[in-house]
Amino acid sequence: MHGDGEVLAAAAAARLITRIVDAQAARGSASVVLTGGRTGIGVLEQVRHSPARDAVDWANVDVYWGDERFLPDGDPERNETQARAALLDHVAVDPERVHPMAPSDGKFGADADAAAAHYAELLATLAEPAVEFPVPRFDVLLLGVGEEGHTASLFPDTPYVRERERAVVGVHDCPKPPPTRISLTLPAIRSAAEVWLMTTGAAKAEPVAAALGGADPVDIPAAGAVGLERTLWLLDPAAAPRG
Repeated sequence: MHGDGEVLAAAAAARLITRIVDAQAARGSASVVLTGGRTGIGVLEQVRHSPARDAVDWANVDVYWGDERFLPDGDPERNETQARAALLDHVAVDPERVHPMAPSDGKFGADADAAAAHYAELLATLAEPAVEFPVPRFDVLLLGVGEEGHTASLFPDTPYVRERERAVVGVHDCPKPPPTRISLTLPAIRSAAEVWLMTTGAAKAEPVAAALGGADPVDIPAAGAVGLERTLWLLDPAAAPRG
């Protein structure tokens, strides 16, 4: 638990740098799945300003996204746009190893389902042989949590949170704008070595408590976001469950 949102973002950034460095020490590269939102982008900004950021070999980091707002390329509301401004444009990442989800004015036009299928194909081509689910080895997958318990763009009681076969889905009629998004599914999320869920504010205390209490992921999608090796919750005091 961390004192406020800024402290939480700084602590998460320090953890993230360490995790990337450790993965690179073990295998020569690291794989990170980014999230949007105030906290998710705040973490990237803290990484950018950290004196330790140059301990990372940025050219050997693979970057993916857990979800994306299906908007035109460069739209300020896209998670990719915000992540580039916060961090990726300021470090020596290899453009070939940065894997954004397609925009709504890209090769698939306004077809979010086709864009999602393409991202799933990309993940499958980069997966290691004989994995249980066709996605790459994600060392760290970052997520936020919404007031109703959504994570990535998986909202309660929708077909998308129930998806078991596909790694990526086009999400339609979201209760929060924009209504159309692309998202990893819970099986893809659960293929990550570590899943970090980050959130702040009293409005998140109830869904956080429900998720930690073993709620059905159909009701509280964040409850289904579990890492293969570790699931880490990064919270401020307001979001932390009482008692």
